Amino acid sequence: MSPAHPSLPGVDRRLFLTSLLGATAAVAGLSGCAGTSAAAGTKGASTAPLADKVPSGTSLKIASYQGVQQLEFKLAKFGELPFTVADWPNIGAGPDVINAFRAKSLDVANNAGIPPIQAHFQGYDAKIVAINVTRKPNYLFATKPGSDIRTVEDFRGKKLAFSQGQAQGVVLLRALKKAGLKYDDVNLVPLTSNQFFTALQAGQVDVAPLANQQAPAYLKQYEPKGARAITTDVVDLLNLLWAPASVLADEAKAAAVAAYIPYWAKGAVWQYEHPDAWNKEFYVKTQNLTLAQAESITALANKPLFPSSWAEAIKWEQETADLLADGGFVKPFKVGSLFDHRFEGIAAKSVPAEYRS
Repeated sequence: MSPAHPSLPGVDRRLFLTSLLGATAAVAGLSGCAGTSAAAGTKGASTAPLADKVPSGTSLKIASYQGVQQLEFKLAKFGELPFTVADWPNIGAGPDVINAFRAKSLDVANNAGIPPIQAHFQGYDAKIVAINVTRKPNYLFATKPGSDIRTVEDFRGKKLAFSQGQAQGVVLLRALKKAGLKYDDVNLVPLTSNQFFTALQAGQVDVAPLANQQAPAYLKQYEPKGARAITTDVVDLLNLLWAPASVLADEAKAAAVAAYIPYWAKGAVWQYEHPDAWNKEFYVKTQNLTLAQAESITALANKPLFPSSWAEAIKWEQETADLLADGGFVKPFKVGSLFDHRFEGIAAKSVPAEYRS
């Protein structure tokens, strides 16, 4: 099978989709790329005003990766949601979320900016409904044990773990661009983020982007063996909520999504304002980290910032889509179609002024 883009002679986009999304999703996505993807921005979108009250009997299935949302709500004692949560699936990775959306086993998810772009490329219609802006890096680059890599410039000719449909992927691409490296200067190895640890440990890749909360455990074990962390100032700006267009076209479910957004925003603020409690209840009790490791993570935590206007977010998302298109990973398109502006400002209005951007 020939490569899909000349700028990446060693990378096959069909292989990426198959390895990241599963054979069924890959076939569906590839068959929809040429036709349905272009139309996905408007198909199924609703312009109906949001209902003031959530109708009785409404339920949503909301992703809560590692139980974060439930724990935030439990500790902060926000009170009952005005709808029923039918399920809190432990789903976090973008490709998994897209598959869950397709299977109708998930209604709302929390991801970075790249999964909505990937969904559009596959011809799946979903919309962004809330934005939390990230100003500090959430990821660093970890090297395999025994590596001599010390800067991003040293990535030239190396094997880099790359997840096309996840935030880690765009952080890597942005870091390469900033360092002046082209795609064919490196060897991008298609993996999902849950494979990064194993690939690093086994030396299958030279570098992988790890989330700040993942890095301490890896470095504790492998730094004595020559692994190291490479930090950059590259950020993945968007932490967002999104939902299938079919969910948002349902008046009752759309009202429930709107009602959920303030809980999501207030939960993030509570977590930021109570690092000691969060360290103990989440990182130590549920993630099995030491208190010192937990404190090192929360020290790097981003202050939640919810914009009243999505203009900056749309600009950033367009830059990300263009970056992916330049590498042949997706087809060029205008990202404005990914945002459902009926929900713009809901998150910002629900938090104190210091948490608005």
